Amino acid sequence: MQSVLEHAFATALREPVRVRAAGRTDAGVHAAGQVVAVPVTRVPDDLDRLLRSVNALTPDDVAIRSLSVVDDDFDPRRQARARRYEYRISTSRTPSAFGHRYVWHHPRALDVPAMDAAVALLLGEHDFLGFCAADADPVLSTVRRVLVSEIERDHDQLVYRIEATAFLKHMVRNIVGTLVEIGRGERAPGAMRQILESRDRRRAGRTAPAKGLTLVAVRY
Repeated sequence: MQSVLEHAFATALREPVRVRAAGRTDAGVHAAGQVVAVPVTRVPDDLDRLLRSVNALTPDDVAIRSLSVVDDDFDPRRQARARRYEYRISTSRTPSAFGHRYVWHHPRALDVPAMDAAVALLLGEHDFLGFCAADADPVLSTVRRVLVSEIERDHDQLVYRIEATAFLKHMVRNIVGTLVEIGRGERAPGAMRQILESRDRRRAGRTAPAKGLTLVAVRY
């Protein structure tokens, strides 16, 4: 996405640009609420016109929803206070011909109350090393504060919503992989706490497919 946006803005602004995003997403993960900063030498007088021009230069799967002017020192990644993701799981017997790119198709009933009890254990500040990808780059701390962790049914889909101050590599996907095992009855809801306390990635479930995950909002 970065190269697509840089090309579109450079063409519309007639100057080279280097964009900065609020965060990276894994390959195959979607972003409906990404925030990107575009440093320019001169702010255009008509932002609406610029918005139309840039959208005309992007492919169909990339769209800029709004533009606004910010201070020169605005950093969309470092100044973000929280990010919210959604993960969708379809329990329909048949896959969706239209939505298959955005959900993990799991044609088997899941115990939603057990899953709900499990995700509630993630609220608050914890060390999430047990849910971090084994090949993740070193970070100063694997402690994160989760502000929202909830699951609800949306027709034949289950939607897991999580908002945190920051995330580790594959953190949400590893949580969801574990959550599905709980929904199948293969683990008790308390497994979430045990994985947190163990700080051992091998104790968590498999990594859920990337396509079910969407970045929906960044808070400032």
